[in-house]
Amino acid sequence: MARTASGAVSRRQLLWRILGALLLVALIGGGWAWWTVRHWQPERKAFPVQGVEVGANDGDFDWKSLKAIGVDFAYVDASASAFARDQRFVANFAAARAAGLQVGAVHRYDPCQPAQAQSANFVTTVPRDNRLLPPAIDLDMLADDCPMPVSDAKVESELMTFINQIETHTGKEVILKISPRFQTRYRVAAKFDRNLWLIGDRLLPDYAGRPWAMWTANAARANEIAQGGLRWVVVQP
Repeated sequence: MARTASGAVSRRQLLWRILGALLLVALIGGGWAWWTVRHWQPERKAFPVQGVEVGANDGDFDWKSLKAIGVDFAYVDASASAFARDQRFVANFAAARAAGLQVGAVHRYDPCQPAQAQSANFVTTVPRDNRLLPPAIDLDMLADDCPMPVSDAKVESELMTFINQIETHTGKEVILKISPRFQTRYRVAAKFDRNLWLIGDRLLPDYAGRPWAMWTANAARANEIAQGGLRWVVVQP
Protein backbone atom coordinates (compact mmCIF):
# COMPACT_ATOMS: atom_id res chain seq x y z
CA MET A 1 0.00 0.00 0.00
CA ALA A 2 2.80 2.38 0.95
CA ARG A 3 4.59 1.75 -2.31
CA THR A 4 1.34 2.35 -4.22
CA ALA A 5 0.73 5.68 -2.48
CA SER A 6 4.36 6.67 -3.00
CA GLY A 7 4.12 5.74 -6.64
CA ALA A 8 0.96 7.85 -7.05
CA VAL A 9 2.68 10.85 -5.44
CA SER A 10 5.67 10.44 -7.72
CA ARG A 11 3.45 10.30 -10.76
CA ARG A 12 1.66 13.47 -9.66
CA GLN A 13 4.97 15.22 -9.10
CA LEU A 14 6.18 14.12 -12.51
CA LEU A 15 2.97 15.37 -14.10
CA TRP A 16 3.31 18.78 -12.44
CA ARG A 17 6.92 19.01 -13.53
CA ILE A 18 5.95 18.23 -17.11
CA LEU A 19 3.15 20.80 -17.03
CA GLY A 20 5.51 23.36 -15.51
CA ALA A 21 8.09 22.71 -18.21
CA LEU A 22 5.47 23.05 -20.95
CA LEU A 23 4.25 26.31 -19.43
CA LEU A 24 7.80 27.65 -19.32
CA VAL A 25 8.35 26.71 -22.96
CA ALA A 26 5.07 28.41 -23.89
CA LEU A 27 6.04 31.58 -22.02
CA ILE A 28 9.47 31.68 -23.62
CA GLY A 29 7.97 31.03 -27.05
CA GLY A 30 5.32 33.69 -26.54
CA GLY A 31 7.91 36.20 -25.38
CA TRP A 32 10.13 35.46 -28.37
CA ALA A 33 7.17 35.81 -30.74
CA TRP A 34 6.21 39.14 -29.15
CA TRP A 35 9.81 40.41 -29.39
CA THR A 36 10.03 39.29 -33.01
CA VAL A 37 6.79 41.05 -33.98
CA ARG A 38 7.80 44.25 -32.18
CA HIS A 39 11.21 44.40 -33.89
CA TRP A 40 10.23 43.03 -37.30
CA GLN A 41 10.82 44.90 -40.54
CA PRO A 42 10.76 43.71 -44.16
CA GLU A 43 14.05 42.55 -45.60
CA ARG A 44 16.12 45.20 -47.32
CA LYS A 45 16.65 42.96 -50.32
CA ALA A 46 12.92 43.05 -50.99
CA PHE A 47 12.35 46.69 -49.95
CA PRO A 48 15.56 48.73 -50.20
CA VAL A 49 13.94 52.07 -49.24
CA GLN A 50 12.50 52.18 -45.72
CA GLY A 51 11.40 54.96 -43.40
CA VAL A 52 9.08 56.06 -40.62
CA GLU A 53 5.98 58.10 -39.92
CA VAL A 54 6.27 60.17 -36.76
CA GLY A 55 4.17 62.54 -34.69
CA ALA A 56 3.89 64.11 -31.27
CA ASN A 57 2.86 60.82 -29.63
CA ASP A 58 6.23 59.32 -30.56
CA GLY A 59 8.10 61.70 -28.26
CA ASP A 60 11.63 62.94 -28.79
CA PHE A 61 14.57 60.91 -30.12
CA ASP A 62 17.90 61.29 -31.91
CA TRP A 63 17.18 61.71 -35.61
CA LYS A 64 20.78 61.20 -36.68
CA SER A 65 20.84 57.88 -34.84
CA LEU A 66 17.57 56.98 -36.55
CA LYS A 67 19.18 57.59 -39.92
CA ALA A 68 22.16 55.50 -38.82
CA ILE A 69 19.97 52.41 -38.27
CA GLY A 70 18.61 52.56 -41.81
CA VAL A 71 15.84 55.15 -41.97
CA ASP A 72 15.87 56.73 -45.43
CA PHE A 73 12.89 59.07 -45.15
CA ALA A 74 10.34 60.40 -42.68
CA TYR A 75 6.72 61.35 -43.09
CA VAL A 76 5.89 63.83 -40.35
CA ASP A 77 2.35 64.27 -39.02
CA ALA A 78 1.52 67.90 -39.73
CA SER A 79 -2.17 68.80 -39.59
CA ALA A 80 -5.55 67.24 -38.91
CA SER A 81 -9.06 68.29 -39.79
CA ALA A 82 -9.70 72.04 -40.07
CA PHE A 83 -7.86 73.36 -37.03
CA ALA A 84 -5.54 70.82 -35.38
CA ARG A 85 -1.78 70.76 -35.87
CA ASP A 86 0.74 68.25 -34.58
CA GLN A 87 2.57 69.88 -31.68
CA ARG A 88 5.94 68.50 -32.77
CA PHE A 89 5.64 69.08 -36.51
CA VAL A 90 8.05 72.01 -36.66
CA ALA A 91 10.63 70.30 -34.43
CA ASN A 92 10.35 66.92 -36.18
CA PHE A 93 10.45 68.52 -39.62
CA ALA A 94 13.60 70.51 -38.84
CA ALA A 95 15.35 67.60 -37.10
CA ALA A 96 14.61 65.15 -39.91
CA ARG A 97 15.94 67.63 -42.44
CA ALA A 98 19.06 68.27 -40.39
CA ALA A 99 19.70 64.52 -40.21
CA GLY A 100 19.74 64.34 -44.00
CA LEU A 101 16.45 62.50 -44.41
CA GLN A 102 13.92 63.04 -47.15
CA VAL A 103 10.82 64.50 -45.53
CA GLY A 104 7.10 64.55 -46.30
CA ALA A 105 4.03 65.85 -44.47
CA VAL A 106 0.83 64.05 -43.48
CA HIS A 107 -2.65 65.52 -43.08
CA ARG A 108 -5.31 63.52 -41.27
CA TYR A 109 -8.49 64.05 -43.26
CA ASP A 110 -11.81 64.68 -41.48
CA PRO A 111 -14.90 63.98 -43.61
CA CYS A 112 -16.99 66.09 -41.23
CA GLN A 113 -15.11 69.30 -42.07
CA PRO A 114 -15.17 71.28 -45.35
CA ALA A 115 -12.29 70.72 -47.73
CA GLN A 116 -11.55 74.46 -47.91
CA ALA A 117 -10.97 74.75 -44.17
CA GLN A 118 -8.78 71.66 -44.08
CA SER A 119 -6.62 72.75 -46.97
CA ALA A 120 -6.18 76.17 -45.33
CA ASN A 121 -4.95 74.38 -42.21
CA PHE A 122 -2.48 72.31 -44.21
CA VAL A 123 -1.03 75.12 -46.33
CA THR A 124 -0.46 77.34 -43.28
CA THR A 125 1.30 74.46 -41.50
CA VAL A 126 3.42 72.93 -44.26
CA PRO A 127 5.80 75.17 -46.21
CA ARG A 128 5.84 75.15 -49.99
CA ASP A 129 9.10 73.41 -50.81
CA ASN A 130 9.98 71.45 -53.94
CA ARG A 131 12.34 69.24 -51.92
CA LEU A 132 9.48 67.74 -49.94
CA LEU A 133 8.15 64.27 -50.69
CA PRO A 134 4.61 64.10 -52.07
CA PRO A 135 2.09 65.11 -49.38
CA ALA A 136 0.15 62.26 -47.78
CA ILE A 137 -3.53 62.31 -46.84
CA ASP A 138 -4.42 59.96 -43.98
CA LEU A 139 -7.86 58.53 -44.72
CA ASP A 140 -9.25 56.65 -41.73
CA MET A 141 -12.03 58.72 -40.15
CA LEU A 142 -15.56 57.90 -41.31
CA ALA A 143 -18.46 60.33 -41.60
CA ASP A 144 -20.72 58.22 -39.36
CA ASP A 145 -20.23 60.44 -36.29
CA CYS A 146 -20.40 63.84 -37.97
CA PRO A 147 -22.64 66.40 -36.19
CA MET A 148 -24.49 66.88 -39.47
CA PRO A 149 -25.12 63.98 -41.88
CA VAL A 150 -22.56 63.70 -44.69
CA SER A 151 -23.39 61.44 -47.62
CA ASP A 152 -20.83 59.16 -49.22
CA ALA A 153 -21.09 61.24 -52.39
CA LYS A 154 -20.31 64.38 -50.39
CA VAL A 155 -17.28 62.71 -48.80
CA GLU A 156 -15.99 61.85 -52.26
CA SER A 157 -16.56 65.31 -53.75
CA GLU A 158 -15.01 67.15 -50.79
CA LEU A 159 -12.02 64.84 -50.81
CA MET A 160 -11.45 65.58 -54.48
CA THR A 161 -11.59 69.30 -53.74
CA PHE A 162 -9.09 68.88 -50.91
CA ILE A 163 -6.73 66.85 -53.12
CA ASN A 164 -6.81 69.53 -55.83
CA GLN A 165 -6.08 72.32 -53.34
CA ILE A 166 -3.20 70.48 -51.70
CA GLU A 167 -1.65 69.60 -55.05
CA THR A 168 -1.90 73.22 -56.13
CA HIS A 169 -0.04 74.27 -52.98
CA THR A 170 2.71 71.66 -53.16
CA GLY A 171 3.01 71.21 -56.91
CA LYS A 172 3.00 67.42 -56.45
CA GLU A 173 0.37 64.70 -56.59
CA VAL A 174 -0.72 63.49 -53.18
CA ILE A 175 -0.37 59.96 -51.90
CA LEU A 176 -3.48 58.48 -50.30
CA LYS A 177 -2.87 56.67 -47.03
CA ILE A 178 -6.02 54.56 -46.84
CA SER A 179 -7.04 52.41 -43.88
CA PRO A 180 -8.93 49.15 -44.48
CA ARG A 181 -12.16 50.50 -43.01
CA PHE A 182 -12.07 53.69 -45.08
CA GLN A 183 -11.49 51.69 -48.25
CA THR A 184 -14.30 49.27 -47.38
CA ARG A 185 -16.72 52.13 -46.85
CA TYR A 186 -15.84 54.56 -49.64
CA ARG A 187 -13.86 52.51 -52.22
CA VAL A 188 -11.62 55.48 -52.92
CA ALA A 189 -8.74 53.46 -54.36
CA ALA A 190 -10.78 52.82 -57.50
CA LYS A 191 -12.09 56.40 -57.70
CA PHE A 192 -8.90 58.44 -57.32
CA ASP A 193 -5.93 57.87 -59.60
CA ARG A 194 -3.25 58.55 -57.02
CA ASN A 195 -0.48 56.49 -55.47
CA LEU A 196 -1.60 54.44 -52.48
CA TRP A 197 -0.14 53.99 -49.02
CA LEU A 198 -1.64 50.93 -47.31
CA ILE A 199 -1.43 49.47 -43.80
CA GLY A 200 -0.89 45.91 -42.60
CA ASP A 201 1.38 44.63 -39.83
CA ARG A 202 3.77 42.08 -41.35
CA LEU A 203 1.25 41.09 -44.04
CA LEU A 204 1.39 42.50 -47.55
CA PRO A 205 -1.82 44.54 -47.95
CA ASP A 206 -4.17 43.78 -50.81
CA TYR A 207 -7.42 45.45 -49.72
CA ALA A 208 -7.22 48.32 -52.22
CA GLY A 209 -7.69 46.16 -55.30
CA ARG A 210 -4.69 47.65 -57.10
CA PRO A 211 -0.93 48.02 -56.51
CA TRP A 212 0.34 50.26 -53.72
CA ALA A 213 3.38 52.53 -53.55
CA MET A 214 3.96 52.54 -49.78
CA TRP A 215 3.18 50.17 -46.93
CA THR A 216 3.13 50.62 -43.15
CA ALA A 217 4.66 47.22 -42.47
CA ASN A 218 4.91 47.53 -38.67
CA ALA A 219 2.72 50.04 -36.82
CA ALA A 220 4.99 50.03 -33.75
CA ARG A 221 8.44 48.75 -34.62
CA ALA A 222 10.68 48.90 -31.55
CA ASN A 223 14.35 49.71 -32.06
CA GLU A 224 17.33 50.97 -30.10
CA ILE A 225 16.43 54.59 -30.89
CA ALA A 226 12.71 54.50 -30.04
CA GLN A 227 11.86 51.63 -27.72
CA GLY A 228 8.21 52.65 -27.68
CA GLY A 229 8.02 51.81 -31.37
CA LEU A 230 7.66 53.81 -34.58
CA ARG A 231 5.41 53.36 -37.59
CA TRP A 232 7.76 51.61 -40.02
CA VAL A 233 7.07 52.31 -43.70
CA VAL A 234 8.56 50.84 -46.87
CA VAL A 235 8.43 51.85 -50.51
CA GLN A 236 7.47 49.48 -53.28
CA PRO A 237 10.62 48.89 -55.38
